[in-house]
Amino acid sequence: MSRVATIPLQQTMSVAIQRSQEKLSITQARLSTGKKAIDFSDLGTETVRNLSAHSMLARQDAEATVAKRVGTTLQLYNANLGSIDSAASDLHTQLLSAIGTGQAVGINEAIDAAFHQIATALNATEGGVPLFGGSQTGSDPFAASKLSDLTTMTPATAFKNDSVKTSARVADGVDVQFGITASDVGTDLFNAFQTLANLGKISDTPTATEKAQLAAAADTIQKGLVQVRTVDASNGRNQTQVETLATRGDQRSLVLKDVIADNEDADLGQVALDLTQQKQVLQASYSVFSQLSGLSLVNYLR
Repeated sequence: MSRVATIPLQQTMSVAIQRSQEKLSITQARLSTGKKAIDFSDLGTETVRNLSAHSMLARQDAEATVAKRVGTTLQLYNANLGSIDSAASDLHTQLLSAIGTGQAVGINEAIDAAFHQIATALNATEGGVPLFGGSQTGSDPFAASKLSDLTTMTPATAFKNDSVKTSARVADGVDVQFGITASDVGTDLFNAFQTLANLGKISDTPTATEKAQLAAAADTIQKGLVQVRTVDASNGRNQTQVETLATRGDQRSLVLKDVIADNEDADLGQVALDLTQQKQVLQASYSVFSQLSGLSLVNYLR
């Protein structure tokens, strides 16, 4: 006659209860974290793929941060180049008007105002660092603080920037060189303002000599505007490139996030069903274990 011992059966039920508790604990963790697994080792064959996806996503996020910073710098370049262009264009128009009409009332103030606006733009900063200084960060890239300073300066002494151009990696394997220096933008404008500075105070009714110098300055300003607009066009191309690469990077990030989510994110609807079923199984196991614990041969002996 076969017999079933009570203690071994209780031990078997105890192991089953522990397994049910473990499954329930895992399901509760999935519900609270929204993830299928606690760590990568639980992903099985998808572990390597997900590790690679995380690595690529981290690199993509870093490049996106750089691209955003570069985009901001390019916008600041654009704003300041626009300010320089506007000031030089307005002054050019006023000089031609003074030459054509023979009346130069207010021209001295106009020259000073244009010089100040252009000098301020050339010395613009981003986070306390000069935009147009190249790698030189200790001083303003344009040294003249007032128009009269130009009478004793040369381009070499007026522009304190170096020739180093900033570059950054904004996408996988793509480096963009985007730095602009003050001398790249302002050399011809410096020559024009130096001509005006050497004139001193211009008469309200310019003399023939003054008109000749004003005409020479106007011609040089026109060259300076070509220089500014050429640099601005290059900056615009950089902006377009960075924006395109940033858009593509965002698209890659979405793909990588989808790959990671497919392998790691739990189906919360299924998790809820599993949780209900596992609770019922565990409660049934407790009930059976309780009944087994209450069994005694004494109850059947007479």
